[in-house]
Amino acid sequence: MTTGAGASEPFRLGINYWPARTAMRWWTSFDEAETARDFERIAAADFDSVRVFLLWEAFQPDPEHVDHQMLERLATVANVARDAGLRIMPTLFTGHMSGVDWIPGWALGGVERDARFRVVSGGRVVEGGLRNWYLDDDVVRAQALFARRAAEVLAGHDALWAWDLGNENSNCVVPAHRELARSWLSQMTAAIRAADGLADVTIGIHMEDLEEDRRLGPHEAAEACDFLTMHGYPMYARWARGGTDEALVPFLARVTRWLGGGVDVLFSEFGLPTFRDGDPGVEDPPSGPSPLIEEAEAAEYVRRVLPGLREAGSTGAMLWCYSDYHPATFAHPPLDEAVHERSFGLWRADGSPKPALDVVRSFAGATRLPAPDREPWIDIDAEAYWERPEMELPRLYGRYLAGVAGGEVSGGGGSDPG
Repeated sequence: MTTGAGASEPFRLGINYWPARTAMRWWTSFDEAETARDFERIAAADFDSVRVFLLWEAFQPDPEHVDHQMLERLATVANVARDAGLRIMPTLFTGHMSGVDWIPGWALGGVERDARFRVVSGGRVVEGGLRNWYLDDDVVRAQALFARRAAEVLAGHDALWAWDLGNENSNCVVPAHRELARSWLSQMTAAIRAADGLADVTIGIHMEDLEEDRRLGPHEAAEACDFLTMHGYPMYARWARGGTDEALVPFLARVTRWLGGGVDVLFSEFGLPTFRDGDPGVEDPPSGPSPLIEEAEAAEYVRRVLPGLREAGSTGAMLWCYSDYHPATFAHPPLDEAVHERSFGLWRADGSPKPALDVVRSFAGATRLPAPDREPWIDIDAEAYWERPEMELPRLYGRYLAGVAGGEVSGGGGSDPG
């Protein structure tokens, strides 16, 4: 497991990717030329890495087989990334994505269900629950098969950066206790490393895994993974100072590193949904409560967050996401109901860049900073934190903000990235 930074190690800049034209239907409507154009655009904007999502149902239509055509398409994506000078982080068991749980039919039939999220299977919204893949041995075996077969395809590939064991898995199912989480992590990492002993592995955990004890948090992940990742958005935090609270993201990175025992943290998702003055069908400003942020303000948010993450000792940042989606995707989940998910892109759906892209370019070439030796605003131990995380996380945030204001914490943003 990696800890600490070398004197000239780069601060990674990455992006989360779905194509504008297809969104989550990418793998079944795959277009190599489209992906190549997108990756060339991403590389030209000075990103170094791309996080891609292996839609579970597309890749594993039944528990005993992994679709050969999808594995070929994964290899093609890796080749396209290599040719563009990018590294990829494939995310397995997707799973939760943009407010929907995408689940193969054979993994349904259980009692697990987060009422906030629709379940999509076979291209349609379905009722019923999910089988808990921490508890159900048949599902665990199927997932290990998927992980091993995917790792075999990309073993030794120049473009492979790391494997991600899922995107916010706790929005799908939660392990009943920590030993089930540890067992699952052990089996998934073993499956990957049996196929590729040099592959790094992480898992996409998110802010809610710090707000509640969901039994697979930074500590459990750090025991099995090579580094930690965290996702965070102030718009989803009731205790943030508003939807553009730039201090929240570096705070979450610091808390994740602390709870993970000092293991390196990549912040693999942050961003804002935007609107632009005069866009067809978008009022300026949007009427009523809306999470949409004007593009110039969103660019300023990115400008403040990136140095904050660097000063927090993060290994890098991956923005959500590549592009706004084409209106043709709006008839399908999740974009039919989750309107704000349509416009998180660094590029608009027509391929034109948003102002935040210039901010990212200006940060390219930054080197990593060492993580702080201590965080004076942390006044409890991890065991006490997990007794009531829903109270301790906002309380610690208040102490963190006081430290920032008092000059005790680096990370106010706006520093020279050089």
